[in-house]
Amino acid sequence: MSKLLAMILAGGAGTRLEPLTRERAKPAVPFGGRYRIIDFVLSNFANSGVYRMKVLTQYKSDSLNNHLSRAWRMTAFLGHYVEAVPAQMRTGLDWYKGSADAIYQNLNIITDEEPDHIFVFGADHVYRMDVRKMLDFHIERKAACTVAAIPVPIEQGREFGIIDVGPDGRMLQFLEKPKDPPPMPGNPKMCLASMGNYLFSTDTLVKEVVRDAADEKSAHDFGKSIISELYKHEPVYVYDFAQNTLSGQEDKERGYWRDVGNIDVYYQSNMDLVEVDPIFNLYNDRWPIHTQPNNYPPAKFVFADADNKRVGKATDSLVAEGCIISGGSVHRSVLSPKVRVNSYSEVEDSILFENVTIGRRCRIKRAIIDKNVEIPPGMTIGYDAAEDKRRFHVTSGGVVVIPKGMKVT
Repeated sequence: MSKLLAMILAGGAGTRLEPLTRERAKPAVPFGGRYRIIDFVLSNFANSGVYRMKVLTQYKSDSLNNHLSRAWRMTAFLGHYVEAVPAQMRTGLDWYKGSADAIYQNLNIITDEEPDHIFVFGADHVYRMDVRKMLDFHIERKAACTVAAIPVPIEQGREFGIIDVGPDGRMLQFLEKPKDPPPMPGNPKMCLASMGNYLFSTDTLVKEVVRDAADEKSAHDFGKSIISELYKHEPVYVYDFAQNTLSGQEDKERGYWRDVGNIDVYYQSNMDLVEVDPIFNLYNDRWPIHTQPNNYPPAKFVFADADNKRVGKATDSLVAEGCIISGGSVHRSVLSPKVRVNSYSEVEDSILFENVTIGRRCRIKRAIIDKNVEIPPGMTIGYDAAEDKRRFHVTSGGVVVIPKGMKVT
């Protein structure tokens, strides 16, 4: 069997997810009530049988480090691990200059582990993937590098790094946000967008990041600096993610991939989960999303005084353990552990992080409320755009965001 290593790039600042990233790295942002964003890529590797994972961290990494050390304890006896690797400045006094530089500054990991193939994946996407099938594709074609790509409508291609491929799947061009994207083979209405997930033969990766590090004009980015040059002199192939299948997956979920790069996309990706029949199904126990188990009591719904409109209920929602819906109403919302919604309050189309308390007679709509926030009785959020903008962060899509620990009065 090939010796494999996964290197997960988790060092980005995540500025477009501000204020959710004000006190945490983007991969540590909660998602879907129970998880952190990084849990999806780590679960994909674990479920695929790739058990050696190094997570390269940098900005505001304490929350992420804690999550990895507490939730992702693998079997050391068998040589399995998920380990956080902080920016060590091994090559100078610089932080990571880009994704390629992050690998270059940690070449000692590759030297120590001596893998045959190295996965270089991002940490901030929501999807399921059997990475072994990408490995099989890579080995069969004797590729130096394989890039995972997803079909997108050709009119959206100018927003992505687009790949032009031959009929055999070999990369012919890599175009960064082109005005006229080339169509993918067999479908003139779609083009192939890079997912930012790569599989390298070890020698190729080492050679390319060393070459890139010596170029002072380089952006030190995998797409712009490595892939855009590598395909010209080495066999680089493109793996169509839409063809990836895995256990327990329904056909409609094939090709589901979300880059939760800004608040509005993050919000909608969470709202997708509360549909009656969601495209992305968290309940597939044959390909589970792993995370930290909590020793909290079950969710509790109390009061059934319909005459006085004091009924604890939740509809079309995800409600995590430890929550108490005490005479309040929750609809189309995602609640993390230990949320309390008090009597006569209404929460709709919202995401509430851990340990949020909603006081009595509140009305909350289209809001994201971060951890450890208490909303005082009688408050209305999400109904008056001008007032919301005066008091809180409001996205271009109209989602109100209340930062972690904010004192709301």
